[in-house]
Amino acid sequence: MNLSDYVLKFLKQRKVKEVFLITGGAISFMIDSFSRTRGIKYVCVGHEQAAAMMADSYSRIGPNLSCTMVTSGPGATNLITGIACSWFDSIPALHITGQVNSYEKQGAQKGTKNTRQIGFQETDIVSISKPITKFSYQLKNPNEIRYVLEKACYLAKSGRPGPVLIDIPMNFQKVKIKEKKLKRFKIPKKNSDNLLLKQNIKKIVNSLKNSSRPVVLLGGGIKISKTQSKIRTFLNKLNIPVVTTWSGVDLIDHDYINYIGNIGVYGSRAANFAVQNSDFLLTLGSRLDTRITGGAPNTFARNAKVISVDIDKNELSKKRGLNLYLKINSNLVEFFEVFNKVNFTYENKNWLIRCSNWKKKYPIVKKEYYSQKKYVNPYVFISELSKILNNKSIIIADDGGHLTWTIQAFKVKNGQKLFSAFGNSPMGYAFPASIGASIANGKSKVICIDGDGSIQMNIQELQTVVNNKLPIKIIVMNNNGYGIIKQFQELYLNKRYEATTPKTGVVNPNFKAVSRAYGINYSLISNHKNLKKKLIKSIKSRDPEFIEVLLKPDQKIVPKLQFGNPIEDLSPLLSRKEFNKNMMIKTIKKSRKILEAN
Repeated sequence: MNLSDYVLKFLKQRKVKEVFLITGGAISFMIDSFSRTRGIKYVCVGHEQAAAMMADSYSRIGPNLSCTMVTSGPGATNLITGIACSWFDSIPALHITGQVNSYEKQGAQKGTKNTRQIGFQETDIVSISKPITKFSYQLKNPNEIRYVLEKACYLAKSGRPGPVLIDIPMNFQKVKIKEKKLKRFKIPKKNSDNLLLKQNIKKIVNSLKNSSRPVVLLGGGIKISKTQSKIRTFLNKLNIPVVTTWSGVDLIDHDYINYIGNIGVYGSRAANFAVQNSDFLLTLGSRLDTRITGGAPNTFARNAKVISVDIDKNELSKKRGLNLYLKINSNLVEFFEVFNKVNFTYENKNWLIRCSNWKKKYPIVKKEYYSQKKYVNPYVFISELSKILNNKSIIIADDGGHLTWTIQAFKVKNGQKLFSAFGNSPMGYAFPASIGASIANGKSKVICIDGDGSIQMNIQELQTVVNNKLPIKIIVMNNNGYGIIKQFQELYLNKRYEATTPKTGVVNPNFKAVSRAYGINYSLISNHKNLKKKLIKSIKSRDPEFIEVLLKPDQKIVPKLQFGNPIEDLSPLLSRKEFNKNMMIKTIKKSRKILEAN
């Protein structure tokens, strides 16, 4: 068989069922092999960036490795944003790029080292993608193919997962190979220090027993390690307040008695008060980036013994002001296995009550939001949407204000999946990601929450939805501009709305006309009247739906952190009297300075 046939056979053996691709000259032989390989098919998409984003979400939903195939040059470079999404969120994905013939490449001929390009659409995609992949390699000869594929697939899923890329010259793709003689990749032996882990867990238990205001923080690493099933046993054993990061927001149902909310720059007041007043904070699978800690990490959980468990020792060793009491380099599978066997109990009803009272006192969705007459309040919309959806729903939000409103207001049920490309956060992710998720889940319904700006980044994939008959519900929250940037411009740029409004160049198409051009049902929700009824009708439909939701052009995100403040002091700022009543530790003068400046 030729090399391209072998690649598809290999993918099929690895249970890859769909490959997201766009054809091109340098990948033509690979794609032709689909005509001779049963049990694996391709999905034609409109843009390579979208293909990489589809692969990213496909891996988040299904158990099998996702895959893309694209041509050389612009085809390969168009993958980069999607690859970066997988890199920052630790999502395994295999990207296969075609390359110009090996004899055409720069360096293949003497004296061409400094030549920019020899072959048509020649690009060194390996060097470009190395900073955002676990493994990026251009095939040097055809007989490497088995070794390289096995290594790539192993690295993609082992340790801290991530994307990999294999670049295959066009002339190699049609070379005849002898499968039995191909060199194999040997999986390295795992080293696990179970004794050290047991000792560290003993330290955790002792610190917890000596604490009076403990909190546990759940991060996205729990999903990556596929240990969600261990969470409830673990939390019941701890019996302490629980908060989540953005990427961990769907790890536990929000009706769980000890769940307080999600934390950080756009977190809830309740969750932020709980973390900041804590004297013990156990973080699991969170890199504790600045969206969680705020811009002044030294103020984060400053009176607490902060214990961080992470599979990546590099995340534990970063020095940026965080005060970590204990760093545990461990995968969460082993951590939960050991911890859940420990026999101990913890009880502090007063602290649990205090945290629960914060949650009741400072709701995200306020009653007065419902009385809004003109336009739709996004907090009301997301709240009502969350009530309608069942516990098998997949919800994917794009970057921007609509992502923030979704994370803040959506009330997760057990079994639901709610995510975005949190680490990279590109505009344009949610829509192609919804396609990948739907295909991974047997062409199921997926709720895509998008914005008027971000939907246009990959709007061409409406055709992919139609071609594959996917019942995706595309919700476009239209505030007629880039609302989250406008809010920034109000705070820091004296309301100079450059490049964010229709007056400054940001113009939307007629979404009704666009959706109908693709043959997709369209509906408009412009106020709260019959909002729930309209939503139910669209969600129940078995067809794809385009739902435009009109928001106030100046709709705000509340609460949010003003730069420089510790995360307990969210804007709009509480009166200092009320704020101080909520603080059980010493406040920071910076908060007062910001109050005075405003």
